[in-house]
Amino acid sequence: MTATPTNTAPPAPGATIRPQEAAHFGQMAAEWWDPKGSSAMLHRLNPLRLAFIRAEIDAHFKTDSLTVKPLTGRRALDVGCGAGLLAEPLARLGAAVTGVDAAEENIAAAQSHAAGSGLAITYSCGDVATLGLSGFDLVTAMEVIEHVADKPAFIAALATALAPGGLMLLSCPNRTAKSRLLMVEGAERLGLIPRGTHHWEDFATPEELRDLLATAGLTMGQPRGIGWSPAKGLHLSDDLALNFIVAAKRG
Repeated sequence: MTATPTNTAPPAPGATIRPQEAAHFGQMAAEWWDPKGSSAMLHRLNPLRLAFIRAEIDAHFKTDSLTVKPLTGRRALDVGCGAGLLAEPLARLGAAVTGVDAAEENIAAAQSHAAGSGLAITYSCGDVATLGLSGFDLVTAMEVIEHVADKPAFIAALATALAPGGLMLLSCPNRTAKSRLLMVEGAERLGLIPRGTHHWEDFATPEELRDLLATAGLTMGQPRGIGWSPAKGLHLSDDLALNFIVAAKRG
């Protein structure tokens, strides 16, 4: 059963955006691309995400792991794109990328950075549940579901955006004692993550996410954990207690 969110403000009917969450992340827009700024943890996470994403792309679309642009001719949608930290690598993998975010400041930063990088990415500010998006071969939402107002509506919108035969990729902190200790009490108090970024009660467990995806007509694959240790730092792991990343598809 999905936990009841505590960080809530009344959203518009059918909306999944929490205005206070959009405002929080919008305040970080100017530092999004600074690997030592407020989004430093995302910069550390990104290589792990990309390794998982590339492996899933090759397995799902039967592409050669040595191919530089395995997404050539395919459309990709990154929801909760921030300033484009994942959207830009997806574009470099050959996809025609659309990025959606709730914060206008993030979209402005994403557009500016993409232009400076010579990447043609379409960015839109809005709620994926109301934008009417569809036909995407790849849909990603990394560290987003724990910030939305309505998890079932959000997952349903992602499923609507996914083309037949498409691939969805999601990541989310797991709602465990370990994630409360390390991500909320630890990382935020130590300044590794901006205070107020996470609300532990809104994290989703793998079982809850599996149920949400099933309700939307999607089958969840085997999740991989994103773990942390003093020796390894952040790394992909079989331990799902802190954070996890997973693929889903129809059927």
